[in-house]
Amino acid sequence: MAEKAKKSVAAKDKDIGFKKGDFVVYPTHGVGKILGIESQEISGHSLQVIIIHFDKDRMTLRVPVAKAKNSGLRKLSSKKVMDTAMQTLKGRSRVKRAMWSRRAQEYEAKINSGDPVSIAEVVRDLHRNADQPDQSYSERQIYQAALDRLVRELAAIDGIDEQAATQRLHQVLKAA
Repeated sequence: MAEKAKKSVAAKDKDIGFKKGDFVVYPTHGVGKILGIESQEISGHSLQVIIIHFDKDRMTLRVPVAKAKNSGLRKLSSKKVMDTAMQTLKGRSRVKRAMWSRRAQEYEAKINSGDPVSIAEVVRDLHRNADQPDQSYSERQIYQAALDRLVRELAAIDGIDEQAATQRLHQVLKAA
């Protein structure tokens, strides 16, 4: 019986498109690694969950398989999408004239979308060169959150460490 259960879990792995060891992106938390897919008993119901560990936040998340797609869980972006994000960083900053609180909400929504191009827009818009005025505390916080998300995904896609990915992003921003 236990052997049959293992086979059904393995078969489910193929159905959902995720497997143990894959790097994935959860929109509100960024890049994590799948530790496994297992069946858990919750309130008397058996539920298949994807267990994702986020190293940076020292957090483990369990996402029901049935809700994975709706929650926005996805595989890492392709190189092509990341190249588009890098091109976005090279573009001109497009800061709207809206109040900071409204722009901050928009930036947070872009970061939590999990889309690398949207996150790159936030980094581009909030990046300050040495000759530009200082940022407010909240601007720095949002900028750093966006930069961290982009760095982690770039590092996972290219198979490099986060420090090298950070240097690459800073080079692109300085060249812009």
